[in-house]
Amino acid sequence: MQESSTSTSAVSRRSMLAGAAAVAGVAAAGAVQAAPASAAPASAASVAPAAPAAAAGKAERRVRTVVFRDVRPFGGAATDLVVVDGRITDGPAPRGAKTVDGGGRIALPSLVDAHIHPDKTTWGGEWVSRRPASTIADFVEQDVELFRAQTRSVAERAYGLMSHAVSRGTRGMRAHADVAPAYGLAGVEGLAEARRRLRHALDVQIVAFPQHGVIRTPGTARLLEEGARRGVVDMIGGIDPIGFDHALDAHLDTVFGIADRHGVGVDIHLHDGGEEGVRAIRGIIDRTRALSLAGKVTISHVFCLPGLSDRELGGLAADLAAQDIALTTVAPSRDLVLPIARLREHGVRVGLGSDGVRDSWSPFGNADMLHRAHILGWVTDVRLDEELADCYRAAAHGGADVMGLPHADLTPGSPADFVLVRGQGLPQVVVDMPQRDLVVHGGAVVARDGEFLA
Repeated sequence: MQESSTSTSAVSRRSMLAGAAAVAGVAAAGAVQAAPASAAPASAASVAPAAPAAAAGKAERRVRTVVFRDVRPFGGAATDLVVVDGRITDGPAPRGAKTVDGGGRIALPSLVDAHIHPDKTTWGGEWVSRRPASTIADFVEQDVELFRAQTRSVAERAYGLMSHAVSRGTRGMRAHADVAPAYGLAGVEGLAEARRRLRHALDVQIVAFPQHGVIRTPGTARLLEEGARRGVVDMIGGIDPIGFDHALDAHLDTVFGIADRHGVGVDIHLHDGGEEGVRAIRGIIDRTRALSLAGKVTISHVFCLPGLSDRELGGLAADLAAQDIALTTVAPSRDLVLPIARLREHGVRVGLGSDGVRDSWSPFGNADMLHRAHILGWVTDVRLDEELADCYRAAAHGGADVMGLPHADLTPGSPADFVLVRGQGLPQVVVDMPQRDLVVHGGAVVARDGEFLA
């Protein structure tokens, strides 16, 4: 977790989250059954057009049809899913279409990780013993030391983690990479290379994240601008303009100015609680409105929101929705997880993410969004089937909303991005977290039996 509390007592990721909060005192997706495959040709009207990348550089191409036989969408009755050019269709498949036997497994939408830091990870490498840390400065220093000690590049480490996420059913990911003079643009360049290698299996947005601060660390703003100018990032990040950078206006003016000049989005880490957090949100809303960036701004973590009264939350949520500002949570604890259902009632997009995975901040994390849905249910103490299903929808459709991806809800025209698992139904899957036996992206099998297919 990339927090910004300045407590001088011994801290961990979990205690820093709690400390940050204390400083200032999915509509249901039905199981739509595709028609069984037959020898008749597919109806063109029933098939959404293929993504432009599928036809890039080709004057003509053959229609790709795959039939996934004997699957149970959302745990319902067994049927066949017909996929044409990467999209679910309700039309029959042409004769001779490729078939994949689902063996009666449950078909569920693939998941979207709305907030993760793959550049920091040590996943797949030697075990790292972490030292005590008592301040943010200690954690940042250990970040740099770990970065310099790595024998594997950012691209290699990130690729290992991101491909593992695919094997667990992730189809989309918003990936934050540290940008600071200590790293230059190595983080975002490494993520860009991993994204290139995984373009057939994973949709990735890259955020240039100023973990060391925008104003307090000279040279960072120049690097953020360079990353945006070169087109290597999709969004400019920020971190606690008041509590960490101690410069609300200068911080936000810099971040939003870069985003506006280069036509990219904004995604700001906000751990400040109480009035400081609310002031930062107000500043973000004002700049989003002034620069006409509605729909292109996200605030991550937002620890000040859970403690607000219903009236205060309602007013702030209405203003966020008016500018289409999205939020993300990593469900760190009952007190700090965002009130997803209440925010959605006001029209606010809310996504779920993994955060840091086996980095200098913590040895924990696994980039498994089904596990994260399980954690969301655990920390919010849910017990009803519909509540458990909502946790899954937050991990699937919530992140898609944040990233601007269409819902992979198994309906005709939706992306053929889904997972096949053994189980009784969606609520039980969230609790038991079975192996993802098959992961499908754009109609192609990209992982089998928990293993990524390069």
